[in-house]
Amino acid sequence: MKRMVRFLMVMLSFAVLATGSVHAQTARWITADSPKADEPNTWIEFRKEFTIGKLDRKVTSIEAEIAVDSKYWLWVNGEMVVFEGGLKRGPNPRDSYYDVVELAPYLRKGENDIRLLLWYFGKEGFSHKDSGKAGMIFNAGKIGLVSDSTWESRRLSEYQAATDPEPNWRLPESSIKYDARMEGKDQWSASVELGNWDEGPWGKLVRRPIPLWKDYGVKPVTFRKWKSDDEIELVARLPYNAQFTPVIELTDKGEGTCIRMETDHIRGGSDNCIYAEYITASGRQSYESLGWMNGDELRIKYPADADVDVHFVGYRETGYNCEFEGSFTSSDEVVNRFWEKAMRTLYVNMRDTYFDCPDRERSQWWGDATVLSGQSYYQLSPKANALVYKAIHELAYWQREDDVLFSPVPAGNWDIELPAQMLASISTYGFLYYYLHTGDSQTMVDVYPAVKRYLALWTFDEDGLTAYREGDWSWGDWGDNIDIRLILAAWHYLALESAAEMAKLSGNDADVAGYLKQMASIKDAYNRCWNGYAYRHPSYHGETDDRVNAMAVIAGIADESKHDALFELFKEQEHASPYMEKYVLEALVKTGHGDYALERFKSRFRNMIEDPMHTTLYEGWEEGGFGGGSTNHAWSGGMLTVIAENICGVRPTVPGWGEFEIRPYPVIPECDIVIPSVKGRIRSAFKDCEDAFVMTVSVPEGTTASVVLPSDDYVSVTVNGKPYSGDWKFKAGTYDIRCTK
Repeated sequence: MKRMVRFLMVMLSFAVLATGSVHAQTARWITADSPKADEPNTWIEFRKEFTIGKLDRKVTSIEAEIAVDSKYWLWVNGEMVVFEGGLKRGPNPRDSYYDVVELAPYLRKGENDIRLLLWYFGKEGFSHKDSGKAGMIFNAGKIGLVSDSTWESRRLSEYQAATDPEPNWRLPESSIKYDARMEGKDQWSASVELGNWDEGPWGKLVRRPIPLWKDYGVKPVTFRKWKSDDEIELVARLPYNAQFTPVIELTDKGEGTCIRMETDHIRGGSDNCIYAEYITASGRQSYESLGWMNGDELRIKYPADADVDVHFVGYRETGYNCEFEGSFTSSDEVVNRFWEKAMRTLYVNMRDTYFDCPDRERSQWWGDATVLSGQSYYQLSPKANALVYKAIHELAYWQREDDVLFSPVPAGNWDIELPAQMLASISTYGFLYYYLHTGDSQTMVDVYPAVKRYLALWTFDEDGLTAYREGDWSWGDWGDNIDIRLILAAWHYLALESAAEMAKLSGNDADVAGYLKQMASIKDAYNRCWNGYAYRHPSYHGETDDRVNAMAVIAGIADESKHDALFELFKEQEHASPYMEKYVLEALVKTGHGDYALERFKSRFRNMIEDPMHTTLYEGWEEGGFGGGSTNHAWSGGMLTVIAENICGVRPTVPGWGEFEIRPYPVIPECDIVIPSVKGRIRSAFKDCEDAFVMTVSVPEGTTASVVLPSDDYVSVTVNGKPYSGDWKFKAGTYDIRCTK
């Protein structure tokens, strides 16, 4: 209530500095006056006291532009304004992001105080490019509040290197050790100025394209207490696998006790991940470790002989700021449980970027990002689309000088091309799929030059098929029996199809014919690899690959005459990992065998669906599969998209959902899906009964839905209770459809 009153006051009037200055000053990059300011895992605190004097009723918003390397927390007049600001570097290999933060609700007439806590990673990683220099720049020019040497700062010695082992080399974050006995011992001094906006090792500053994190607040947890001769362990089960910061309140009758905080994901499947250590002072105290970790369980450990009483254990969940606006229920409880785990896995793999896993890597591999973004469109609010926008631009703007695309990006210690993943990223399932769901043609224009340059690297063999391109890592999927030549050819075909559309959107019509000619060449050569029952490249000698045969179906390379043979193949061969299985299941539905797709799905995903200890899906078919894979890998949720698009049958037919199709395929007797499209909420609910097929369809304003019924042989059809035989295109409204068998 107090904040609301203050906000209303600010909306009516606001202030300028007491000096009367109304001119924005020049903000400067600043850091602490310390020889250790640029060491890895450095924490610097900044503060500035300022006065707001004369009120100006015309001012209703005071925005601050803030950039850092690497993360920050912001307080104004003692109130938390930003919990973990900043994005990992960068939009390209040279530049950095900046945040825009609204200060108006927190400021007051008279004396004000602002504090900013900076965490400088000081390390490279699969998701961050280190600038080599800790720094912060702050510009609230409307009130003349800018960072410069008048800000005081200090390097905080209570933040230290945690006990080994360090997190694995993919993570730029360090585990955080905090020694409460050192609090307040560092002296304030004038900050050191380093350069102006768009200067120095941070490069040009690009506005953050995604929202600040959603803060769910601190929540308590109950815990079990285990005691051995050497150690006490408190184990708290969270409601689900989440990104969170641990909170503890305790009393130590002594001091110097090491409290270790970690999760059940401390190994991330195979490698060391993030944990936290807290060294106690004497007396009652509370602490929140600011480096987020993830897991289904929080585990707190300390020596058995410590004279410590723990009063409170809690966690603060933070995450990407979007809503779970979509929904799905069905008559199949196995599918419902999968859907719930798929959504949890998706959300725990969204933050600065989409990533493969939130524990071991936090890396924006584009094979993963292609599958994750596809799920987002069907269940998360449109705010999630900004993360896809960011991912697409980053992939294009990190293109190497030799025109190679690579991922993960951003990255400081990786620039390796996985050709199959790069083709998938720019394909109809990647870049163009974003355009289909958002209508954002400008992004296609922005990135088309990078797509064109990359595709120019691909050549053809003497048979007209995509030539083998090893790249830096010839990876087609986890597992074995990978017919890599045909995997590459299928993805190349879909990438060319995407490029042709992007060329039209960007005014490069002259490029289209070339792409179509190359597609025709691939299709012809691919079909020459058909042996009567399957596609196999002549150079391949393993068991027949289900992946490449599925890709032939979804790409439209395989015509209907081959569908029956391919169905028999899909019943016999199961080589795809959970990543590529999504495409196999989609192919089964498209060949008219959705019932078997559901059967195969339940069989292959059963272990992870039924696992009571994990609320997320695995990287492989078993926990720790494929050499120690993670248990929270969102690429395993691809069946979510297949259910939404091919079983519930809802998909856009015009970019941006202005027109869409509802073509239900009732292999599940009852389904009810709500999709939060960019045009509004779309609902398709159906029930396939013995005597009737019934549907409810909700169409948002400004759109048209084309409904295709599962059969042409109904005895009668009514819409909203009246006989219907008209056009099956519906404008905005809700329609109850009943088809009597």
